[in-house]
Amino acid sequence: MSCDAVAFSAMLWLASTASAAPVDQAPAIVQPGQAPPSVAGEPLFAEIVKRAGALKTRVEGYREALPKDPAAAAAPLPGFAAFKAEIEALSALDMKGHVTLKQRGAVDDLKCILRGISQDLPEKLTAMADAKTVKTQDQALRDMVYLLNDNVEVITAPPQPAA
Repeated sequence: MSCDAVAFSAMLWLASTASAAPVDQAPAIVQPGQAPPSVAGEPLFAEIVKRAGALKTRVEGYREALPKDPAAAAAPLPGFAAFKAEIEALSALDMKGHVTLKQRGAVDDLKCILRGISQDLPEKLTAMADAKTVKTQDQALRDMVYLLNDNVEVITAPPQPAA
């Protein structure tokens, strides 16, 4: 057995035999500060949620319409040029959301997440366009669904205090 396997086994054994912390004990890490106000109701962020949700539904439709043979050549996606323009517009809105929060002096993760999504959307779009087989196309579409879903959830989730 390798050293890594022995160390992992020891860690599992120690974790399973350790006593649990008392129920009335305070958590070891307390996050200071207050949660920032929610931005979900603001027009810019509501528009991001609306567009991301609609695009997610569209991508799910693309996935459902794919041929069943994963080895088949990738199928052309109907209305892809318009879809591409909408993804690019959403990416720009996400960056605008990032800049807006940064200008406000926001210290929570939302501003960074919006920037990341803004940068990831074009990459996922390229993967969709470059897919050669149904299998790779389905994976690219699945990745786009997850990203668009994250775009909705990060804005609509209750804000958390800065870490």
